[in-house]
Amino acid sequence: MENSSTDVHSKFMNAAYQEAMKALDEGEVPVGAVVEKDGWIVGRGYNRVEGLFDVTAHAEIVAIGAASGYLKTWRLAGCKLYVTLEPCIMCLGAMMQARVDEIVFGAVDPRLGAVDTFLHRHELERSYRFFPRVTRGVMQDECSKLLSSFFKDLRNRA
Repeated sequence: MENSSTDVHSKFMNAAYQEAMKALDEGEVPVGAVVEKDGWIVGRGYNRVEGLFDVTAHAEIVAIGAASGYLKTWRLAGCKLYVTLEPCIMCLGAMMQARVDEIVFGAVDPRLGAVDTFLHRHELERSYRFFPRVTRGVMQDECSKLLSSFFKDLRNRA
């Protein structure tokens, strides 16, 4: 039986997964993110790189922007960011700048992941004097399968 913390993480990761499905529907790499504060989703985002012709339009960046607009502050202290894929260094940097309290992610990113795969924690903690809590592997199988099937389809079309 799951504990209540796992239940809550699953609830918000499922919302991030639904955002990833929107990306998939638009032909984007299926990554989704939500920002949670006090039990409420205050920002949502999914990859929009291809559609917006914007290399910075990662799910996390879009969700951070939406949360900042909703909360009317760029400081996201007290917030958790749920994302279906381990964040890259750009997105981790944005989370650090915004002071996100916790990062919860699903699938690991063996190529570009900046939280577990390529550890930048020591340098970031030294500079910022903090690092968000990290929870790994929430809905990992579902998130990994979604990404794997997307890239398999992409290779088959090529």
